[in-house]
Amino acid sequence: MCGHDTPPQEHTGMNSAHIAVIGAGAWGIALAIQAARAGAHVHLWARRAEPLPDTRILPRLPDAPLPDRVTLSGEMPARADAILLAVPTQHLRGVCARVPPVAPMIACCKGVELATGLLPTGIMAQVHPGVTHGVLSGPNFAHEIARGLPAASVLACASATQARALADLLTTPSFRLYASDDPTGVQVGGAAKNVIAIAAGATIGAGLGENARAALITRSLAELGRLSHALGGRAETLSGLAGIGDLILTCTGAASRNSTLGLALGRGRTLEQALAHGGGVVEGVTTAPALLALARARGVCVPIIETVALLLAGEIDLPDARTRLMSRPVGQEFAAIA
Repeated sequence: MCGHDTPPQEHTGMNSAHIAVIGAGAWGIALAIQAARAGAHVHLWARRAEPLPDTRILPRLPDAPLPDRVTLSGEMPARADAILLAVPTQHLRGVCARVPPVAPMIACCKGVELATGLLPTGIMAQVHPGVTHGVLSGPNFAHEIARGLPAASVLACASATQARALADLLTTPSFRLYASDDPTGVQVGGAAKNVIAIAAGATIGAGLGENARAALITRSLAELGRLSHALGGRAETLSGLAGIGDLILTCTGAASRNSTLGLALGRGRTLEQALAHGGGVVEGVTTAPALLALARARGVCVPIIETVALLLAGEIDLPDARTRLMSRPVGQEFAAIA
């Protein structure tokens, strides 16, 4: 800690902003707590908002009481300096349509809309075209953010200045929020990491070893860079928090639902069995075919994503998946993208 025996104190009380967090799942609760920790007044919207108990604890994050600065409500916010949408990507369009466009909107979800192939900011731009849109992504488990453990993430908008201004509303000494002007690259990393995590979990579950998992994670960066470039983003964004950072966490962290599902598949469970024993939304299951469709439409080679999509669809089994990836021609490691 650079010579400090205790972590720095959060700068609560220094921020007079009003932040709306849409969605009271674990991630929404964690974001509300973080915004309050940064000193903001927080409006936390829940689809089924019941009276907040005296403990100020919600079931989705039972070890994290809501600070006094957080108000739980079933009503959409009438005012805000920023709106954080923490709902699953497949529900983002419907929820976003209910949110009044009173402030910049930040997608705090990861994935691709199945019906349209749009990333979260694309969905928001269609619903509210006149509003600033951005995305918050990175290696962040909700329960750790809520506890105030050290973490970092990235907030991306088309304007770097706007991204920095919005990031400053949530940044504290324990939560370093970097700015980016590449929302496409950030979203590709955030979406694809869930798919790669399924593959990483299956690799360990099938007993293929740590070497294989490390190689798979690393090689996935090449195809994510190609896909980002094809969609108008920058390949180098994938070397940052929203790329390799999120990949490391989701592919190796014990709390990763996608990696846990992959682990079950690797041990011989069917997809239905693995989903039944899991908890919460496993975004990679719906994201895999959506990302593959995006890649195929643009002629981008994504062998790992394709293999996961085929495995989840039941078109190949685990031995087939291993053969598909390990029998590919071995080329130059750093080939030009363009």
